[in-house]
Amino acid sequence: MNLRFGPALSSVLPGPLAAATGQRTVSVVRLQGVIAATSGPVPRAVINITAVEDALRRAFTADRVEAVALVINSPGGSPTQSALVADRIRGLAEEHEVPVLAFCEDVAASGGYWLACAADEIYAHPTSLVGSIGVVSGGFGLTGLIERYGIERRLHTAGQNKARLDPFQPEKAEDVEWLLGMQGELHEMFIEWVRARRGAALTESDDLFTGEVWTGRKAKERGLIDDLGTAREVLGRRFPDAEPVTVEPRRPLLARLGLGGVAAPFTAPAAMADPVGSALDWIEHRALWTRFGL
Repeated sequence: MNLRFGPALSSVLPGPLAAATGQRTVSVVRLQGVIAATSGPVPRAVINITAVEDALRRAFTADRVEAVALVINSPGGSPTQSALVADRIRGLAEEHEVPVLAFCEDVAASGGYWLACAADEIYAHPTSLVGSIGVVSGGFGLTGLIERYGIERRLHTAGQNKARLDPFQPEKAEDVEWLLGMQGELHEMFIEWVRARRGAALTESDDLFTGEVWTGRKAKERGLIDDLGTAREVLGRRFPDAEPVTVEPRRPLLARLGLGGVAAPFTAPAAMADPVGSALDWIEHRALWTRFGL
């Protein structure tokens, strides 16, 4: 088995032409980055249903495909986008009757682990960081800052709860209580998903759903993954006659020819229009990774 995880020839050939070689394949889809509904400050650094739909569809409908491998490296992010992508993976897997294997790289935590649970089997390296089954919200309290510079906050709403947790106003206990209730509901959905997907493989413990994160070795002991291993070795063993083919989202023609260029952080039009917002986005994205020492 020739394990080439770069762009194989069959990944760029039209389906019928690739099929003419008679080569069985395993579609490899990389899910890397923060999970967010909108594009991040670094191009192609986010996962959402819009960004991955095309790659997932082509991965599952490739000619002579024996399995789909998800290579995951994500600290999490949006619960909704995590669920949308995972649901799409399950829908395609069941529709085309193709097994799915997930491979955790540096980190598959929070929403990243939600994505891994969409697979029929989950693997990780012993040093991978896996789990973090919980919900977190973060923000900034800027009331002291605007007072220091004599800035007046003007905010008008119709509806007493419309401006909950506004960062420029003092935090209210009832707003925090509301947020914790919302987080608790989302946490229960996360737990239900993990239990539904992992089933009897889970080793229940007091800290399993506390948001704790474990190395791949410890994650295996808890049943969060099926085994230790890399995509190269596992696919080579499980599908010795199949060629791994990386499937990526289609890019515009100019980008494929190397003429479109890639904007650097803070040079895109949106960043120039809102540099403060872009800076905060970058900080939030970095914060998600640095929680795991990355």
